[in-house]
Amino acid sequence: MQRLRRWYAWWRTHAPRIRDFLYIAFSLLAVVAQASTGSGWTPKDWVVLATGLIGAGALYWRRRFPVLVTVINVLMMLIGGIFVSLGFALVTLAIRRRDLVLALLTFLGYVALVVNSGLTEEAFWVSVFTGPFMIGTWVAIGAYVGARRDLVASWQDRAERAEAERELRAEQARLGERARIAQEMHDVLAHKVSLIALHAGGLEVNPAVGPTKVEGSAKLIRETARQAMEDLREVLGVLRSDVSVDGADLAPIPQAADLDRLVADSRAAGVTVSSDITLPPDVPVAVGRTVYRIVQESLTNVHKHARGASTEVVVSGTRGDGVAVRVTNVRPVAADSLLPGAGAGLVGLRERVGLVGGRLTTGPTAAGGWRVEGWLPWPEGREAESAAPVSVDEGER
Repeated sequence: MQRLRRWYAWWRTHAPRIRDFLYIAFSLLAVVAQASTGSGWTPKDWVVLATGLIGAGALYWRRRFPVLVTVINVLMMLIGGIFVSLGFALVTLAIRRRDLVLALLTFLGYVALVVNSGLTEEAFWVSVFTGPFMIGTWVAIGAYVGARRDLVASWQDRAERAEAERELRAEQARLGERARIAQEMHDVLAHKVSLIALHAGGLEVNPAVGPTKVEGSAKLIRETARQAMEDLREVLGVLRSDVSVDGADLAPIPQAADLDRLVADSRAAGVTVSSDITLPPDVPVAVGRTVYRIVQESLTNVHKHARGASTEVVVSGTRGDGVAVRVTNVRPVAADSLLPGAGAGLVGLRERVGLVGGRLTTGPTAAGGWRVEGWLPWPEGREAESAAPVSVDEGER
């Protein structure tokens, strides 16, 4: 099998030039046979031999200059009646191009055949009627080979493009999956880790607190870390078998009813948070999930960059008016951050809001704080699974 492959590779490399020599050899044999038909070598036979040598020799350059080689063989046909080399030249020309040039040279070849055979009236009329079939056969063979090669080349090009597009789609899918996993990890872990950092920071800046306070903070840190690990385990478990397009079925799925718990976690970490959450019980799951992510990301940024700053969370919405979310914190006392930020949280948040047709604005307040404000449409005419009822909680800690 290996030897056969080597022979095939060698043939593909040298086959074009081998065919050239075969065409030249066959043309020379035909010329010699045509020139030596008489009883002796007459001047006409020498003319046939000379024109045949020129026409056959020109076939060596038939691939580089198919038009010129065809023109030369048309002239040799006109002078010496050399037909075989003209046929090979027309085949080559028909393979390379099927246009007006081919039609013109085919007609000129037919004219040269008729004129050269017009020495006798009988041969003249025979060539008139048989010439189109003789010349047309060579052209038809070349046109068929050329069309087949073009078709195979187009198939190969389409296959290569399809393969390139498949690889591109696979790469885009991999990049999208990586971005999706990163966003889900950020949503699930960033808030919990920021709470842990807040608890630990409180113990660090207050070393004189009693053992009861230390024990309570340690318990909160342990519980928050355990919840973070459980969330991480659930997300990774779903990602291993997830087949959804947008990741909507990733677990855990937060809902609008979890907003009270989210705010309570921040309060337990020592952040002064006031909340005014007013949502009907039939808020769509997609909207409730996005509202949760807005509040979660906003509180996470408060934990990271504005620890100790009083924060206000306002969420309200009704069917037809949409859902409005606003999270505002005052100017922080401490300038440093507990945790480094990658800057991807708000970017991913804008993408989430955009997917449900909402809008999100962020920026500093006049008092030096920070505000995150968003609006989400309430979908109409679609069956949406409702979230659990959300209670109203107002308070200032």
